[in-house]
Amino acid sequence: MAELIMIVDDEGGVRELLRDTLRIAGYETLEADNGMSALTALRNSKPDLLIIDINMPLMDGFDLVERIRSTNNLVPVLMLTARGEKQDIARGLTLGADDYVIKPFGLEELVLRVKAIIRRSKKSIEIAKKLSCGPISLDEETHKVTFNGEEINLSPTEFRLLQLLLEKKGRVLSKNLLLDEVWGITFESESTVVDTYISYLRKKLHKDGFEGIRTVRGVGFQIMEPKD
Repeated sequence: MAELIMIVDDEGGVRELLRDTLRIAGYETLEADNGMSALTALRNSKPDLLIIDINMPLMDGFDLVERIRSTNNLVPVLMLTARGEKQDIARGLTLGADDYVIKPFGLEELVLRVKAIIRRSKKSIEIAKKLSCGPISLDEETHKVTFNGEEINLSPTEFRLLQLLLEKKGRVLSKNLLLDEVWGITFESESTVVDTYISYLRKKLHKDGFEGIRTVRGVGFQIMEPKD
């Protein structure tokens, strides 16, 4: 059965282009021309991915993602932005988007990013296990992270990044490997998204003396058990 992708964009031409491209790539599509319509549609359908434009009237893409995440809906989100400013991109990722594409975008790149997001989303569901490091525990089946028993709220991308660090605990993971495994970026990139998300994890998990997420300068990142 083909995956279902919801396209949320107020421009009919963009929706049509994305609909045709995604259907050729083998996906089913559902469309909404504004944020409120998208929220209504989500009550009756469970898409595998949302593609959301940032610049929309009434309810922009940021507000829509925030509303979706406030209901604990963890459906993956790919944001479309014509802005490209780092603060806008960072805001979308912080609210819980999984990736972004800057307009004008290449259709091949967009399809590759869609495939990567859906692939890693399925992978995290299929390989469910419990992981830990010091005070941190991650349960893949329930999609929960706790710190000394207290639940920590992570976005889907934060969860996947922590999951990968815990799976490879003690190993130094390069930025390129993390970009590939978490964001599906398989080409060399100067993106600072890994550094940004590592800082998000540290803000939430570096406390009570635990500082296990380390930067190995010039190499990458690792998570380490605390020393006795």
